[in-house]
Amino acid sequence: MIVVRELAKHYGAVHAVDGLSFDVQPGEVLGLVGPNGAGKTTTLRALCGIIVPTRGLVEIGGHDIQRDPVPAKRALAFIPDEPHLFEYLTVEEHLRFIARLYGVADAESRMGPLLAELELSDKAMAMPRELSRGMKQKLAIACGLLHDPSVLVLDEPLTGLDPGGMRKMRATIAARARAGSAVVLSSHLLQLVEELCTKILVMRQGRAVAFGTIDSIIATRPEFAGRSLEDVFLTLTGDAAQQ
Repeated sequence: MIVVRELAKHYGAVHAVDGLSFDVQPGEVLGLVGPNGAGKTTTLRALCGIIVPTRGLVEIGGHDIQRDPVPAKRALAFIPDEPHLFEYLTVEEHLRFIARLYGVADAESRMGPLLAELELSDKAMAMPRELSRGMKQKLAIACGLLHDPSVLVLDEPLTGLDPGGMRKMRATIAARARAGSAVVLSSHLLQLVEELCTKILVMRQGRAVAFGTIDSIIATRPEFAGRSLEDVFLTLTGDAAQQ
């Protein structure tokens, strides 16, 4: 469903991303992890066609995101860490606008259950200025899910959510994967990654330093045996990783 080959993005002498290759199949959840500045957000934006890579291939549902962007982008939803909303549209109007953009014919029947799932039913007529930070995040996620994307790309999806909202969002992500969506999840919350992700890609300075299931990554290094994901992450991305 997602195919990435030798993805690179350079800004002059700065190699924000350099030579990434990975696949994400339907039903899989890939955790994209790394320290600040590792290239995670650049990778996500290249996946979604927001930025043009210096080189490399990104395919979404068999469509090259650069050469055939319309069907590729129709198949995906990108939820950034900061929701970008229209200040003069209500919650329902946001969803109807997205429905027109994606040609969702049965939008009216989808809206009610989606708002209920994300606990926004009583805010259907509210404007963004009336919403809390967490509710704005939920609205952005609702907009992303309305057209039932086969690829879901999430950048810190739990930002601004209270504990109850976090639990609900974890369930929502897991449900989309079970339904067959390919999910890419970037987060600093390693507990979330460990709970939801079927495999992880650990990045450092624009490059992959580990890729696979948590168990397979641990199996490659005897010193990782019995250690937590946090310990493995810090070892792979810390100063010792350069040596």
